[in-house]
Amino acid sequence: MKVFFCSIRTAGSILPAVLLCLLLAASPLLAGNNYIVGPGDVLNISVYDNDEMTTTVQIAPDGTIVMPLLGRVTVKNLTVSQVGENLTGLLANGYLVTPQVNVFIKEFRSKKVFVLGQVRQPGLIELSGPITLLELISKAGGIGEDAGDTATIKRTLEEKNQIIPVNLHNLINGKDFSQNYAIQDGDTVMVSKAAMCYVTGEVTKPGSYPCGKQSTVLQMIALANGFNGKAAKGSVRIVREVNGKKKIYKNVDLNNTAVEDNDVIVVPESFF
Repeated sequence: MKVFFCSIRTAGSILPAVLLCLLLAASPLLAGNNYIVGPGDVLNISVYDNDEMTTTVQIAPDGTIVMPLLGRVTVKNLTVSQVGENLTGLLANGYLVTPQVNVFIKEFRSKKVFVLGQVRQPGLIELSGPITLLELISKAGGIGEDAGDTATIKRTLEEKNQIIPVNLHNLINGKDFSQNYAIQDGDTVMVSKAAMCYVTGEVTKPGSYPCGKQSTVLQMIALANGFNGKAAKGSVRIVREVNGKKKIYKNVDLNNTAVEDNDVIVVPESFF
């Protein structure tokens, strides 16, 4: 029995954490048939009602295996289910009538994956067997305190670089489980840093605070524990860098003005 410990940080409620734990528990089922085999993996292959075809083979460095009747067969860059489909098609081509092929991974080669950015233990992680994005982040100690809502998976496939964007917020909160991708050997996973804004002037607790895409000026002031008794509430301004130059937005609408990364919200003192 495999036991999962959910160490990924979630914000807000118990429900997202429960959904996350359930998803982690189911992740081997999600990843198993999508696991891409590679050199060093050991496969158990059986053909229903043809015991003489049952074999255990290790994938050679060139991505091939040796099968009874078929000889050397290429399985490079195929998933477990695709290996079975390929062998079924080859055996049905003049060897067996309606063959039923089952393929299982007996031993996994060591996978090397880099996890970078806002995780608690970034670096190189060596893995054995299929694993999903959430499991990988959990093995990296979970999401860091300054993590943003997005991640990217960089993958090299057939000598071409592929970038897979992930909405971590939707994934962790159970809104889109389809983004819990199966991780492949050689992947690099980058967890983004949250956008930060600065609130200064006549607020109770000036400082820097995380600001999402939909955060308003009023929400940022609330994070700074609100206005103090000296604040000029109608004269709040934003200092923002635009094309390398500082721009000042005066008397902003507190409820409807969205903030951007690195904005400085200035609450001036009232003179009355």
